[in-house]
Amino acid sequence: MGDILFLAHRVPYPPDRGDKIRGFHILNFLATRKRVHLVAFADDTRDLTHKGVLPKLTGSRSIIWRRKPRWIAAIEALAGRKPVSLTAFSSQPVRDAVRDVLLRRSIDEIYVFSGQMAQYLPAKPRQRVIMDFVDMDSAKFAAYAEKSGPLSKWLMRREANLLAQFERGVANRVHASLLVSEAEASLFRAETGAPRVHVIENGIDTTFYDPDARFKRIESMGDLIVFTGQMDYRPNIEAVTWFVESILPHVRLRHPQAQFAIVGRNPTEAVKALAKHDGVRVTGEVADVRGWIDAASAVVAPLKMARGIQNKVLEAMAMARPVVVSTAAAEGIDHAGTIRVGESVGEIADHLAAILDDRAAATALGAAARAQVQRRYSWEACLAPLDEIMGLSPKRART
Repeated sequence: MGDILFLAHRVPYPPDRGDKIRGFHILNFLATRKRVHLVAFADDTRDLTHKGVLPKLTGSRSIIWRRKPRWIAAIEALAGRKPVSLTAFSSQPVRDAVRDVLLRRSIDEIYVFSGQMAQYLPAKPRQRVIMDFVDMDSAKFAAYAEKSGPLSKWLMRREANLLAQFERGVANRVHASLLVSEAEASLFRAETGAPRVHVIENGIDTTFYDPDARFKRIESMGDLIVFTGQMDYRPNIEAVTWFVESILPHVRLRHPQAQFAIVGRNPTEAVKALAKHDGVRVTGEVADVRGWIDAASAVVAPLKMARGIQNKVLEAMAMARPVVVSTAAAEGIDHAGTIRVGESVGEIADHLAAILDDRAAATALGAAARAQVQRRYSWEACLAPLDEIMGLSPKRART
């Protein structure tokens, strides 16, 4: 029985952001079935220092520093008629590492995590290839184009069209394509015509994200509304900007003491500038996001554009907080009515005001949300279909 080669666009540890969370839990799942060899990029120097966990999960590791500037990737993309999303992750050291593993190891399956890494597949792989697209990136750039100025619109449409061609080509030559939600999978099937498209949802560690777990608490701040996320990511920037400029003023008309905390690493200058508004705080990176979620009277995810399942929503639900989200952020989450969903400024503001009006009802809503993710979104349940997709019977799992 051969091994698994796991290709990842970012080191899947520590699991402290959306893509790394999914990557880590899938790697951990596969490592209980077979020996796994990891080839991954690192773009944070801290990711080069975590040496205790990955050796326990992998037979070998090649971690390559990603240093290519964006402008060089753009020039390469324009010159080669390729998507920037691919040229940004094009690396000879990674090609060498992949070739070395395939030559020296007995590999039966290649698990490709994110579309950027599909460029490293052999032209005619003899191994079973599992392509985890997670989301449909081409659709994301098409959505960006609709909200961009003339030059940016052209660039985004170019990226969307080239990525769509690439996704179609990859999906039609792999054993299985994975998407994070049925909505994404349905769109992917319709756009690519690809066979063997499966849904592998994101889960949540409800032992870690537990209001009764041990973590550093944040002193109560009264009517605190919290948003969490990577704050150099365009959909998150748009979400908090919309919230601060359009939604929060309506909430503060009814609850003048309401405060809004934007919690997440790498806030852009535009995000930092939001702290000039009354009642707004930008924390930057925090050691443990659970303290801020726990302190929140409500957690919001007012995303105008979202793909797949939002980890930030599952985390807040697991922490038993009342959650208010946009329609886009709710898509793909089986929340069974345990979160509040709004489309307009007024709907989202009214949901938040109602939560701040009635703390007992808000507490009950949060408890119901936690119970729902415990029932529905354990990682074990979400990843179970991989056994059949990859032919990894649980009976063959290591003990």
